[in-house]
Amino acid sequence: MAANDVELSFIRHFQAEVHLAYQRQGSKLRQTVRSKGSIVGATTTFQKVGKGEASTKARHGMVPTMTLDHEPVECRLYDYYAGDWVDAMDELKTNIAERDVVAAAGAYALGRKTDELIVAALDTSANLVGDDTLGLDKAKVLAAFESLGEADVPDDGERYAVIGWKQWSDLLSIQEFANADYVGKDELPWKGTQAKRWLGTLWIPHSGLTKTAAGKRLCHWYHKSSVGHASGSDVKTDITWHGDRAAHFVNNMMSQGACLIDVTGVATMPCAEA
Repeated sequence: MAANDVELSFIRHFQAEVHLAYQRQGSKLRQTVRSKGSIVGATTTFQKVGKGEASTKARHGMVPTMTLDHEPVECRLYDYYAGDWVDAMDELKTNIAERDVVAAAGAYALGRKTDELIVAALDTSANLVGDDTLGLDKAKVLAAFESLGEADVPDDGERYAVIGWKQWSDLLSIQEFANADYVGKDELPWKGTQAKRWLGTLWIPHSGLTKTAAGKRLCHWYHKSSVGHASGSDVKTDITWHGDRAAHFVNNMMSQGACLIDVTGVATMPCAEA
């Protein structure tokens, strides 16, 4: 195999590993929202569709229209980069374990940025529920549950709740959340703390939620259709050799954005956190 072929193989494998790492573990929230890919341009539009109303008609009369309210919501995309130098003497091209580490680091950095964009969109919600001087207790959970129900947010298996790790600990003290007598042994949170289904919702602990200056962690319960994520370019990797540094520069990049589409589909639970 020629030296040039080794170089090309290294680059192709590295790019594939970054992409797979991003898809596997880079973002926890992208799959929980409406997502549009292959966007051309700096912005895209999500359609917010209002409620329809059924009515009667006279014999041989015209079928009445629902006159749905279509409200476009603009989502702006931004470019993000995560690069680093890899010295030639690190033998990165032949050390698979080290290559995986560097590839994963870039993918995770971009994955955290994806989640940061989605969290920032959720933070624009004005539907605050519960006593913000308390943690995430049963009363606050039920208040948010009622808020989504009163807004006719669909209970169709596409509701998500993203909370901080302190709030996840708070939930573990609620019998209805943690006790097999209530949720069944297959839904116990002890089997893994990545996610748990409860009250028709997938609950996800997350370390990147906003904590205000007043010490309030903003947790969100929302329907998938209420939040939009747009991608002009998924994660790509560019690797260039710099002879003056005797190193490769590995640049991971993407173009993405997020927006809140329907404020009624989000219940934000501010939780006191020391």
